[in-house]
Amino acid sequence: MSTAAALCLAWLLCLLPAVASSRPALVLDDAAASLPLTPHLTHLHDPSGELGLDEATQLQRSGRFTPLHTTALGFRDGAYWFHASLLNRRADEPRWLLVQRYALSDHVDVHLRFSDGRVAHYASGDAHPFGARSVPYRHPNFWLELPPDTPVDLYIRVKSTSSMQVPFWLHTPVAFAESSRDAQFGIGIYYGMLLALLFYNLVLWLNLRDATYFWYLLHIGAFGLVLFTLNGLGFEYLWPHSPAFAQLAVPLFISLGQVGMQQFARVFLDLRKRWPAGDRAGAWLIAFFIALAIATFWLPISISTQLASAAVFLSTAWIAVAGTRVALQGYKPARLFVLAWAMLLLGIVMFAAIAFGMLPKTFVTEYGVQIGSALEMLLLSIAIGYRYSALRSDNERIVREAKMHLEHKVELRTTELRQALEQLGDAHARLRETSQRDALTGLHTRGHFRELYEGLLTRARTDGSPLTLLMIDVDHFKRINDDYGHLAGDECLRWTAHCIGQTLRPHAAVPARFGGEEFIVALPGLNAQRAVEVADEVLAKLRARPCPAHGQDVGITASIGVHEVDPEREPRLELALRHADDALYCAKHEGRDRVCVSTPSARPPSDRL
Repeated sequence: MSTAAALCLAWLLCLLPAVASSRPALVLDDAAASLPLTPHLTHLHDPSGELGLDEATQLQRSGRFTPLHTTALGFRDGAYWFHASLLNRRADEPRWLLVQRYALSDHVDVHLRFSDGRVAHYASGDAHPFGARSVPYRHPNFWLELPPDTPVDLYIRVKSTSSMQVPFWLHTPVAFAESSRDAQFGIGIYYGMLLALLFYNLVLWLNLRDATYFWYLLHIGAFGLVLFTLNGLGFEYLWPHSPAFAQLAVPLFISLGQVGMQQFARVFLDLRKRWPAGDRAGAWLIAFFIALAIATFWLPISISTQLASAAVFLSTAWIAVAGTRVALQGYKPARLFVLAWAMLLLGIVMFAAIAFGMLPKTFVTEYGVQIGSALEMLLLSIAIGYRYSALRSDNERIVREAKMHLEHKVELRTTELRQALEQLGDAHARLRETSQRDALTGLHTRGHFRELYEGLLTRARTDGSPLTLLMIDVDHFKRINDDYGHLAGDECLRWTAHCIGQTLRPHAAVPARFGGEEFIVALPGLNAQRAVEVADEVLAKLRARPCPAHGQDVGITASIGVHEVDPEREPRLELALRHADDALYCAKHEGRDRVCVSTPSARPPSDRL
């Protein structure tokens, strides 16, 4: 082989590592709005955590970076560097938002190296104050200025004491707004269900004083805070100025949640009676998690986080063993218990497996805890009810057997059962009273208004006093939602309900939310003329000052239809509502922000479009 050929071969061999580890530039064109960076990233593990940008750049260009195939890298010492080449073809979108869809990274440093040698640096993560983020959002994020048709090298350095998870995404501003809105909506539904279950069981515990409900409340509360922290919402809403607490929140709430889980299992399964050895083992696990919760304030975060995450495997496995053991003994409520916990435990195991890099980060594994906990909530609520039913059946069996021996014991047991049923009935009565109020506005619901109206109509028919209906509709409410958002629309509905309640309180009125942006009011003792005066007061109150909604002032007006009820000719609410609705239609047809009274010439419903 000639000398020139040997030199060429050596040069090609030197280039091979760099070619093998490089990836083509990510082109941001018109088809791109939201893109995952993982398929375009190469990475390097820095065990010392001391590499700077220049050293990382040199190593990347020499081919030391390798392609990234997964976003879950487990617990690792030091730091990770990531690289991608970006080429923005969209002249209309010079700004892109880089989002790390994992909330618990301590330090995230982003470097942009431009072709002219300039370098831009941004820093975020939960070791920095929340206000340092480019966008006030639960995940670390960075605005990237990407000049059109100019290649840019993106370097990202991540260092964290928690699990190393790096699902990076690039979004246009519009695409980010849409994706974050959908994510927040789904999270809102989940936490709304969690809060409803929390308050429901709180009411039952306060009334029944059953320890099962108390430990279930502790489990739900601590578990909800774990997810709140993992989703980044705790740092966003609860402790945005405390990065130190943001880092220890996960092991702390995991430990408290495990205490609630273990004690709930001991009480629900009645382990002290059915399996004493298992009961003692559960008590030792509780002692361990209490000690870990206390030690979290002194231990290094990397140690406490790994300990808490690893202990989840042992704790969940033990609950499965205890539930299965008691179920095999013939205790029927334990079957539902095992099924309910299986859903949650599967989600928890997937979460812990992601943290240690044992499973890839997909939709199912990432949100497995939320999915599993939602199923667990439903099944465990059924299990608690079934347990109560089983206890009642057991009581009845004891009563039947005791009839042949001790009449006194029968009476005592029956009395205890009656008291428990009365307590449960009182609890359900309180829950029913709560359901009679609209959750958004605090006014009566439509169904409860119908019940109250029957009494008002009977009284008007008996003593001959007048009874008038107001049908109120917020003007251009769809435009408010479109211009200011649905959250601002909700604030406007609450504001309108408050104004209506304040104005009508002196008149013994019965207001209710009829549906959407419509309200219905019954005015006992007022004729149509007086009702018009009251309706004008309502409109004046709404015009007096705008509604403050999310830092903006939103002007609100309404249209009101007035109808004086004829108790003899209108024995049903639907007939009176039809006339009031016709009057409301006339008010809207005549220009809105006014009051109209029902007349025989009012436009009938059948003429409406």
